[in-house]
Amino acid sequence: MRRTAYRPTPGKIVCVGLNYHGHAVEGGRPAPTRPLLFAKFANTILADGEPIVRPEGTHALDLEVELGVVIGSVAHRVRREDALGHVAGYVVVNDVSARDWQGVKAALGEGEVGDGQWLRAKGSDTFLPVGPVMVTADEIPDPQQLRLRSWRIPGSGPDAGEALLMQDGSTSDMIWSVAELIEFITAVITLEPGDIVVTGTPSGVGVFRDPPVFLVPGDRARCEIDAIGTVENPVVDWSALDG
Repeated sequence: MRRTAYRPTPGKIVCVGLNYHGHAVEGGRPAPTRPLLFAKFANTILADGEPIVRPEGTHALDLEVELGVVIGSVAHRVRREDALGHVAGYVVVNDVSARDWQGVKAALGEGEVGDGQWLRAKGSDTFLPVGPVMVTADEIPDPQQLRLRSWRIPGSGPDAGEALLMQDGSTSDMIWSVAELIEFITAVITLEPGDIVVTGTPSGVGVFRDPPVFLVPGDRARCEIDAIGTVENPVVDWSALDG
C-alpha cells in the first residue's frame, strides 16, 4: 500500500450531508432526492493531534467520521464512469459539527433555535481534522467497500481514557457513491487538484443517541477508516486559548 504524507491545501472543500442510509434513518429523515452539498474552508483544517476548539456559545459538539476524496486532476462535467480517474487518493476526516447551531432538535435547549444554515455549525475553526496520510487511488480500487469507525475518549468521569465506539459503518451504505458525487458536483463546480470532497457520515453520531453524547473539553475524538488510517484530536474550550 502506498501512503504519502499529507498536508492539505485545498482550494475547495465540498461536503455532502445525509449521504448514508443509516444516518438518515437514525435522524428520522427520508433520504434526499439529490446530494446535499455544503462547503468548508481552509480555516477548518486541523492536523492529527492538534486540538479541536469548542467555540464560545455551543454546547453540542459532535464528531463524524468521513471518507475524504482528494482530487488529482481537473474535473469538469465528468461522467461517473470516468470520475475515479480524477481521484489522487483518500484520507480520513472528521466533520466536526456544532449540533445546536445546526438546529438539530435533540441538541437544542429550551428556547434555543439553530442558525438556519450550516456555515457556523460546520465551518468554525478546527472543524475538519484530516489524517496525516493519503492512500493513493490505485491502492483502493473500490472506495465503496471501506469500514469507517469513530470513538469518543472521555477525559473525565468513570469511563475516562476508555475509547467508546460511536460509529461503525461502511461506505457501501452511501446513498450516492464517490463516482456519482463527483459527477453531480462537477456538473456545476469545477474540481481542481488538491480539492477535497467530504462524502458524508454513517450512523452512530452523538446527537441521535439517547441521551445525546457530545464532545466536551478534555475528551479526544478518534476517526478511522480501514486501509487508510486514523486521525485523533483532543478537545479544548475556546477559553483555554483566549488571548
